[in-house]
Order: sequence, then C-alpha cells, then structure tokens
Amino acid sequence: MILPITAYGDPLLRKRAKDIEPGSVDVKTLSENMFETMYAASGVGLAAPQIGQSLRIFVVDGQSLNDDEKEEDIDTSVVGFKKVFINPEIVEEAGDDWGFEEGCLSIPGIRGEVVRPEIVVIRYFDIDWNEHEEEYDGMAARIIQHEYDHLEGKLFTDYLTPLKRQLIKRKLTDITKGKTDAEYKMKFPK
Repeated sequence: MILPITAYGDPLLRKRAKDIEPGSVDVKTLSENMFETMYAASGVGLAAPQIGQSLRIFVVDGQSLNDDEKEEDIDTSVVGFKKVFINPEIVEEAGDDWGFEEGCLSIPGIRGEVVRPEIVVIRYFDIDWNEHEEEYDGMAARIIQHEYDHLEGKLFTDYLTPLKRQLIKRKLTDITKGKTDAEYKMKFPK
C-alpha cells in the first residue's frame, strides 16, 4: 500500500522514534508498504516517521543510483543494497568526511550539501528479528546515516550552513503550507 509521505513542518519529524517491541507491529507488512511508498516516490530510503509513524524502522534500496551508469561508474556499495533496519543503533562512524548533495522525500525540491563520515557500523534487527552488526561505506553508509537521522528527529537541512538555511527558508515554509510540486502523495502539517 502506498502511503502519504509526511511533509516538512510536521512535529513528528522532529521527535525521536520509539523502539519496536517484537510482536507489537507487523514489521513485514509495514516494511512492504514502506518499500512500495519509497519506490512510488523514486526514493532510495524511507523512515517510519516519514509515513507518520514514530517507530524505529527504515528501509533502503540504493540500487537505482546505478541505473544508467557506465560499468566503471557503478557504486558497488549500493549493489544489492535493499534492506530493512529495525531498532537500529549506529555503533561507530569512521573514515574521512565527505560532502554530497542530499535531498529528502519529506522536503521535496530542496537539496543541499551534507558532510558525513564515509564509514558506518550499525547494529539492527531484520524483519525476522535476527540481530546484525554490519559495516557500510560510501553511498550505502550515507543513505543509512540519512535515514537513521530521521529516527533521531534530525533532517538533512540541520547540517546546512546558516546561509544556505536562510536561502531555503521560504521554500521550507511553502512546503509546510502544502505548496510543492511533489509527484507523490504527501501529508502536510495542520
């Protein structure tokens, strides 16, 4: 089921999401709906707060970043990178910091350079409640860090320079009022 994406300005996007107790939520159905919603919006990651649920779960699929790339330009970090992360915890961030222009389905039409560490180690549960601890780098690490931020009540705009934030302030206000040309269903703050 395709769900509406919660727009910038909704207070839920600024709250730390709650852990999921095994058996309290049908994580398989929830993650399927999240993938369907993410694909319909052409995203590479989606966190539960973005569909109006304060739960610590996010889904990722970065394979589309390699669409139309020449073989030598393929980002191997996102090959086969389709996963569900339940109750994740970032254990470590390491490596060199690198900047990349990020966007967000909850903040359509706005992008900005965010600097993040190149490596992340994350502990999480899969949909069968098996625990994993894995290391990711490159674009896969960035997608994880971005989605994890959603569970902590942070948005990519928090990392922008004060000048850049000032330059996009009006666009952000417009989004909160429902003025956007997003090509997917959104839910705006009341």
